Amino acid sequence: MNRIVGLETEYGCLTTDPSGPPSAVGRVRNWIFDRSRYGLPDMHQRDWDEPAGNGGFLFNGGRAYVDMGHLEYCTPECLSLVDLLKYDRAGDAILLQAVKDLRLSDQVSFIRNNIDHYSGATFGCHENYLVRRSAPLTEANVLSLLAFLTLRQLFVGAGRVGATPGAELRGDLLRHGADSHFQISQRADYINNDLFEWVQFNRAIINTRDEPLADARKYRRLHLLHGDTSVLPATLLLKIGTTSLVLDLLEMDHMPRIVLADAVMTFRGMSHQPDGPWLATLADGRCASAVELLYDYCEAATSEFKGRDTETDIVLQIWEETLSALSKDPDALVGKVDWITKRWLFRQFVESERISWIDPWLRAQDLEFHHIDPSRSLGLSLAKTPEPWEISPAEIHEATRKPPTNTRAQIRSHIMQQLKNQPLRYFVDWEIIDAEGINSLNLLNPFESSPDAVDLWCRQLENLKIK
Repeated sequence: MNRIVGLETEYGCLTTDPSGPPSAVGRVRNWIFDRSRYGLPDMHQRDWDEPAGNGGFLFNGGRAYVDMGHLEYCTPECLSLVDLLKYDRAGDAILLQAVKDLRLSDQVSFIRNNIDHYSGATFGCHENYLVRRSAPLTEANVLSLLAFLTLRQLFVGAGRVGATPGAELRGDLLRHGADSHFQISQRADYINNDLFEWVQFNRAIINTRDEPLADARKYRRLHLLHGDTSVLPATLLLKIGTTSLVLDLLEMDHMPRIVLADAVMTFRGMSHQPDGPWLATLADGRCASAVELLYDYCEAATSEFKGRDTETDIVLQIWEETLSALSKDPDALVGKVDWITKRWLFRQFVESERISWIDPWLRAQDLEFHHIDPSRSLGLSLAKTPEPWEISPAEIHEATRKPPTNTRAQIRSHIMQQLKNQPLRYFVDWEIIDAEGINSLNLLNPFESSPDAVDLWCRQLENLKIK
């Protein structure tokens, strides 16, 4: 990719333990950092809701912690789609190993989804994209980005059974056959703003908080929270790959001139129409095909970036094939696009078991689709992963402990390994590391990957150890 990307996954937790998910989540979190098994725990309070010991950084360059009761895993900074997939799955692998070692396999399950069917609560999958500060954030470009992020649910939605109680739809959408039994997106019912700074209780399609976690003179960070957690590798890679290419278009000021009349209602309404017609009302009053609008972004990216590198060409090809299938035969995307795969599978289940779409059994199967254990996941059992993006269990296992070699995650991991057996108090964060008795080390360049760049700081650390 032409930028650094990272994912934050909040896991759902199912447990038969009478003490509930908080106990299981706490035990797994503690296991991760016990005796520096996978990383170093936080020694200091990071925020009002993140006391010391609530989480920590991992030796693979990522982070794990508890956020509002959910166990959250953050990938390290990644520069390639294959790395992003590998490190995303590493989070699942760490949790699976924890459950196994703690002998909780019969009591605890972690789920890669975004809704609690029982309470109606939601939890997220946040995408983080490094964007160059020089990007022209004109009104036209921002509104075009907003349109893409709204419409892309057609190939990145995870799908869900049912609707959120109280979710509002406009009457005209209901008249056009909006479905409350199955939706394209898990997060759509919970998004109530197009642009907003804070993430809690006022979730927006674009989060405007300017927190780069890097050199603020050169970079900003686009923090997205409206997307679903992906199960199928092809869905995850389409989501990140296409969004990264659209950001390339934005940075060079070549965005398609597309503005929606109401992005939030388009996002919500389209989610309730798994059978289409997938129409979007534009700001000028015209009604357009959402697939055709997405083609505009794909064609613009193809015109600008085809031939740039192998990864880009793969994304462009699969993006075009996906849009073609959406317009002609969506079921051709079974095994590739989450929501289409889930709906196809559940249709078979409804027919064979002669149950309704509101049967609680179907909601249980909805959760099984997202199980992190590949031997149990209904989604992964149907996965059709493009050959260039296939990764082995051995590669995932390695990614649980070793960082990417081409981003600052490698430097962070290198320093953490040296801090592991030190009696010093330390503070580790994405862009800064402190150790008692040494000046702060700034990691403001996320593309700097050589541990040689911090040799002087590491020698000071070694001298403290000798003393």
